[in-house]
Amino acid sequence: MRAVSTFKHRAWPPLSPSRFCSHMANVAESPPSTLVDQFTQFCYQRDLPRAMGAMEAMQRRGLWADSVVYSELIKCCLARRAVQQGRLVHKHVFSNGHQPQTFLINIIISMYVKFSLLEEAQELFDKMRERNVISWTTMISAYCNAKLNCKALESLVLMLREGVWPNSFTYSSVLRACEGLLNLKQLHCSIIKVGLESDVFVRSALIDVYSKLGDLHSALGVFNEMATGDSVVWSSIVGAFAQNSDGDEALDFFKRMKRTGFSAEEATLTSVLRACTALALLELGRQVHVHALKYGQDLILNNALLDMYCKCGSLEDANAVFTRMVEKDVISWSTMIAGLAQNGFSQEALKLFEQMKVSGTKPNYITILGVLFACSHAGLLEEGWHYFQNMKQLFGIDPSREHYGCVIDLLGRAGKLDQAARLIEDMECEPDAVTWRTLLGACRVHRNVDLATHAAKQILKMDPDDAGTYILLSNLYATSQRWDDVAEVRKSMRARGITKEPGCSWIEVNKQIHAFIMGDDSHPQIDEINKKLSLLIDRLMGMGYVPDTNFVLQDLEGEQREASLISHSERLAIVFGIMNLPEGMTVRVRKNLRICGDCHVFAKLVAKLEQRTIVIRDPIRYHHFQDGQCSCGDYW
Repeated sequence: MRAVSTFKHRAWPPLSPSRFCSHMANVAESPPSTLVDQFTQFCYQRDLPRAMGAMEAMQRRGLWADSVVYSELIKCCLARRAVQQGRLVHKHVFSNGHQPQTFLINIIISMYVKFSLLEEAQELFDKMRERNVISWTTMISAYCNAKLNCKALESLVLMLREGVWPNSFTYSSVLRACEGLLNLKQLHCSIIKVGLESDVFVRSALIDVYSKLGDLHSALGVFNEMATGDSVVWSSIVGAFAQNSDGDEALDFFKRMKRTGFSAEEATLTSVLRACTALALLELGRQVHVHALKYGQDLILNNALLDMYCKCGSLEDANAVFTRMVEKDVISWSTMIAGLAQNGFSQEALKLFEQMKVSGTKPNYITILGVLFACSHAGLLEEGWHYFQNMKQLFGIDPSREHYGCVIDLLGRAGKLDQAARLIEDMECEPDAVTWRTLLGACRVHRNVDLATHAAKQILKMDPDDAGTYILLSNLYATSQRWDDVAEVRKSMRARGITKEPGCSWIEVNKQIHAFIMGDDSHPQIDEINKKLSLLIDRLMGMGYVPDTNFVLQDLEGEQREASLISHSERLAIVFGIMNLPEGMTVRVRKNLRICGDCHVFAKLVAKLEQRTIVIRDPIRYHHFQDGQCSCGDYW
């Protein structure tokens, strides 16, 4: 039999254990309608112990409540992570041959999925007499979340064979299972056939998956078919370009979105911050921060802010965000530790790592990368080697190629080049070109030409057209007066058609990006910049500065080589910043190539002479120049 009754909500006082047992005995003796009423009341009041007791009494007497009541009880089980009680609800609604409604079975399946009990959800799903679109969609979504992509796609086919038509939620779920463009385009055609291509969530999912697979053209095509705007779809297209490192386009779409009248939500702002991070647009990032304030303590958004400030070289802002965060996860701690280390604040990074351990947050492989990087830049050879040797035992993390790279850098900084080379040979994973470049960089600092030659050969086996390796090796030979070797390297470069990538530097002034390329005189202020730069160099030479032409390609002579140094793009950007930024304001420059040794000396002296802080972000790391010193400790 089945009984449903109306009731009025009223508060039930808490019971002591003895009173609870007495109360449940009275419940068991209640008339059927009263028993179901009480069970219903307990479920809606989220009183799990009383509800479970009443349900046990109902089961003994062959009574069942309405499916909606059980859905409330399952919500309570989910809220309290009461897995065993959830299983008892499942057992009860099928007891004595009772067959619950499809609606309730779907809710139980969803409960198992949310408890990460996929096998139990599958078992119940397989036993269903009738499966509707919600049943199938719940399982397909579960397979996608569990990365069982083939199973998700197979389920879609079986669903169609059973004559159940997918809805927008089915498609927006199964699209995430596409690992290749062929499957994605087939699904896209299926979506068009059933007329769901205009659905906001389906369109958004299509854009997300096309961009994840690197097909921005198709993602943009889906977006351009949009007849009416929607913030979800706008957010997806902004995220698509940000995810594919096209920050300019991401920011352009964000501006168009704002002009269209849509407000940016957390996901959109996170993507915009990613674009600002890639382009090192600190001022724009600060403007986005203002929009993010209304979302308060959103963890993902705060982590994106942390990353942006760290990678734009503004540790003061990053620390302010980190300090105000109420909730911090491993990403928060790791981002801040790595940010401090990469910006040259190694001791602060290691202190923060100790605080992280005290907080109870378990480090991940990125955290340890930051720690090893910090040890390397602080010259803490013993500490860094200890963490590397014991990272599996201490933190349950196997060393990856990136961890090896950090330790090779650590050994290289300490001048232990032979030990670094042996570590490469003993690596558990195959060393890549980046690993050998790390050793090559250490050889450059310590002028070890023979080991540098070996490292360069290994790099060129993997990346035969790596111009940086040829140039570094050529200059290292030149420094050692090995002119025949210099000529051989340059001959190899010409034979392969390899030329040095022109240096390019960017600086943001008054919300505009100004780019400087070596040898390019197209900037409208270039004459004033060159004049200011010449005066600055004259003043520096008066202080004892002598240009180091070892950092110039060796086919230039005398004054040509000095002139080549003067036109390096970061110098132009620094001088432009000094000319156009308010007095005392930090000059922030981003460049595409590693800063050369002479420009490094130049930046240190200019920072002292002009009483400015200069921050240069190159592809390797961050340099904070202040009072004639650099945060990198003159090793990069």
